[in-house]
Amino acid sequence: MRLRFMSGVGLVVVAAILCGCSEEPATKAVSAKADTAAKLKQTRAAKLAAAAKVKANELGQIPVLMFHRVINKPATTDDRTPQQFRSDLERLVKDGYVPVTAAEYVTGKIDIPAGKHAVVLTFDDSSPSQLTLDEMGNLRPDTAIAILRDVAAKNPGFRPVATMYVTRDMFGKTTTDEQAQMLLWLKDNGFDIGNHTRDHFDLRTRTHKQVEEQIGSIQKMVSSMSTVNPVTIALPYGNQPRNKEWALHGKLGDAVYKHSGAFLAGYTPAPAPFSKSFNPMGIPRIRAMEKKGDCKQFCSVAWLDWLKANPDMRYTSDGDAASVAFPKFKSPFLKTSFKTRALAY
Repeated sequence: MRLRFMSGVGLVVVAAILCGCSEEPATKAVSAKADTAAKLKQTRAAKLAAAAKVKANELGQIPVLMFHRVINKPATTDDRTPQQFRSDLERLVKDGYVPVTAAEYVTGKIDIPAGKHAVVLTFDDSSPSQLTLDEMGNLRPDTAIAILRDVAAKNPGFRPVATMYVTRDMFGKTTTDEQAQMLLWLKDNGFDIGNHTRDHFDLRTRTHKQVEEQIGSIQKMVSSMSTVNPVTIALPYGNQPRNKEWALHGKLGDAVYKHSGAFLAGYTPAPAPFSKSFNPMGIPRIRAMEKKGDCKQFCSVAWLDWLKANPDMRYTSDGDAASVAFPKFKSPFLKTSFKTRALAY
């Protein structure tokens, strides 16, 4: 029996030949783990390099712009002419902004190209000047949504999305069928529907029951007509109820509302949803207006100028919705719940 005279190495070789294997299973597993770890490290290094290249800052500030009517003859400072609104959008295109909805913003689902900046377009009061359809379901060309879609068509990559905060007026429609048609058009065309209360009352002076009635009734209307449950609310006049939580959670009969964010009426850009400074109970918005009076400092043109002059302060995407990219020195500002998504370069 010659096998007993073989060395230990020879026995291992013979055993390997007899069993038809060339490597121990444990060794294979270790090797596979090492390969996976190496690939993950290479992938992360590539992501860090890509984020650094575009100077990604997903802890930066996001302008949430507030619009009302878009009409030819403005009656208040909240109104914009169609020409002014088109210019507002073209300015955003030029500065590298891409619209996201209020729902996408508050839930951290911001998916825009690398190097681009997030902006949220919001429309209050559900005015016919924002959305009007003819008998064939076509948009009236001088309405806000028609202008937004036209600008987007001429500028690929500029998403034609916005959040429409509705009241019971519902774009000037009075019948349930007409109102449902408007809501379903918004839903089918990628627009976000938000809650703006039934009667646009100042919630600061209302009881808990009255607040739930104002918010819950619109929740019920929107849900029953379109199966959409609004993710956010825009508070009338920007005023919060005595208990801020009432705006986020409540019920009216079987209509339950659970908002992930409540928007105010001004005056600064909003924190990124990944930032410790993000407060879902009071998210600031910016009125769309030129540099006049108080708007020399606190409205859209002024703030967009400021963000352009301070690019390190604004939200800049790394192009990967699964990560939260930012310079390492901003790490202290990251909300703890997003640490697993952090990409600090």
